[in-house]
Amino acid sequence: MIAVRVMPGARKSEIAGLIGDRLRIRLQAPAVEGKANAELLRLLAVVFGVRRSAITIVRGEHARDKTILVHGVSEVPLGIIVN
Repeated sequence: MIAVRVMPGARKSEIAGLIGDRLRIRLQAPAVEGKANAELLRLLAVVFGVRRSAITIVRGEHARDKTILVHGVSEVPLGIIVN
């Protein structure tokens, strides 16, 4: 499981580093009608090289702090954290 903090409404969607023990993710989509969550799933699917259906928001569907489960992946890919 991966702890993330999303920041919707950014200029572009990207992984922006760490905030404490959470992965900070900027999302271009606004936090309206699930658009940010859909963009989060799309971005993580690309990063992890899995289908969007392999990613589940376990906690925090309506919050900035979320817990994500990526099915079929045992390790975080190298280079995922950009400083």
